[in-house]
Amino acid sequence: MHMEKKSFTFDEIKQKLVNYCVYQDRCHAEVEQKMREFLLIDEAKEEIILYLLKENFLNEERFTRSYIRGKFYIKHWGKTKIRMHLKQKQISEKLMNMCFDEIHEDDYLKTITRIYEDYFSKQKGLQEYQKKSKTIKYLMSRGFEYEKINDIFD
Repeated sequence: MHMEKKSFTFDEIKQKLVNYCVYQDRCHAEVEQKMREFLLIDEAKEEIILYLLKENFLNEERFTRSYIRGKFYIKHWGKTKIRMHLKQKQISEKLMNMCFDEIHEDDYLKTITRIYEDYFSKQKGLQEYQKKSKTIKYLMSRGFEYEKINDIFD
């Protein structure tokens, strides 16, 4: 049994995409992906994108800033991992670099230190150097840069 694709009017589709953007900041790529659910001609897609931009429902800088804040302050990801994920969302290098001021340097180092101490203290039955190297690997897997991790030992 296959579901018949429900057809919506242009205005209904536009409203659905407004709601999609209002619920949570989106980037262009996500909106384009969402639009694929509806059978729209290119002109219609373009018109919707322009409308979302003009009315500020879609704002790539706002998206990037809130994405960076969320992934760092809530999920505790490092900049490398955040960058990688933003790249997948087709956010430009230039915009990324501009928006990384959302993360305060002292918060960044404090977070690295906190995760380091927390993870390090949980390593049982290992030599100090093994605990240290495991902890550094762990932090790097969370997207923190090796140089920054090393800064906490200086």
